[in-house]
Amino acid sequence: QVQLVESGGGLVQAGGSLRVSCVGTGATFNNYFMGWFRQTPGKEREFVAARGWNGDRTFYGDSVKGRFSISGDSAKNTVHLQMNSLRPEDTAVYYCVAQKAGSAYPINKDYGIDYWGKGTLVTVSS
Repeated sequence: QVQLVESGGGLVQAGGSLRVSCVGTGATFNNYFMGWFRQTPGKEREFVAARGWNGDRTFYGDSVKGRFSISGDSAKNTVHLQMNSLRPEDTAVYYCVAQKAGSAYPINKDYGIDYWGKGTLVTVSS
């Protein structure tokens, strides 16, 4: 059974930094994209970032480019999201996701995601 487990969420002031992490179990993710979506109540899920299994490709949502950085270790099935210059509008539940390489769907669309974590809450105070 594939599981994605997030950690590292919490409360941070605007302008601050936070790092969330995810570890995958139940599969070998060396043929997957891993990344992050986020969601706030009443809004659609928003793509944040993703990386190829060996880190050769990275993708970012427009709203986080230049502030967030994705990294990971394929051997450990982990992916991290370093969030800098945080804003109140970054407040959301952040979900770790995985998509098998070769999918017919783009990585930045939630309907193309194969696995979801349960999420970790990030709150940015003004």
